Amino acid sequence: MSNITETSGGASGAQEARRVDLKFEALAIPVADVDRAKKFYGGLGWRLDADFPFDNGFRVIQFTPPGSGCSIQFGTKLTSATPGSAQGLYLVVSEIEVARAALAARGIRISEVFHITEPGAQFQPEGSSARVGGPAPDRTSYRSYATFSDPDGNGWVLQEVTTRLPGRVDPVDATFTSAPELASALRRAAAAHGEHEKRIGKRRSGGLAGLVRRIRSGRAKWQAAAVVIASRGDTIGSVDS
Repeated sequence: MSNITETSGGASGAQEARRVDLKFEALAIPVADVDRAKKFYGGLGWRLDADFPFDNGFRVIQFTPPGSGCSIQFGTKLTSATPGSAQGLYLVVSEIEVARAALAARGIRISEVFHITEPGAQFQPEGSSARVGGPAPDRTSYRSYATFSDPDGNGWVLQEVTTRLPGRVDPVDATFTSAPELASALRRAAAAHGEHEKRIGKRRSGGLAGLVRRIRSGRAKWQAAAVVIASRGDTIGSVDS
């Protein structure tokens, strides 16, 4: 997570440091036909946040994908980049086949789900021998993809992530938007908690591992899981409904 440290001097001359979050919230993409792009991204089911025209010809339109903390912007006099030159725009999903099917159902031309045999092959054209049909055989995070483009050729990549690499989740601000993502976080917490209890010579009945099993079998709600964990003193962040 990006942040900067701000310092200020007190009356005594001592400096205090505090963190100021830098939240990446919008990315400008270049398009040739603004209204065509607006229709396309609206057709994806993304939220229209703004369409502001100004007297000098400047116009900015903003859309936000479902569940995303980052938005896209396009318009007139917004960027000098060549229309269609934005590539490798990632949409991270917890269930690649479900996400792909949802976009296809909206009439979007999107590739079949694939995995890769060499780094960077997700950016190669459809038909590349390094793009192999179907999700990764072991369903390892970061290795299953699907791709599509907007009418200008700006390229989007769906990537399945169910378990984040170490250090990729802020323990304070984390949210979980699917059962697999939450269950994965709970499994990691259970393993760490088990090691802790071994060291202190205690075992609690069921523990976090038992909670994971109940969640995966549908016998506990996600929100209930967060409450139980909080009551145990373990922090995993918030849970979205």
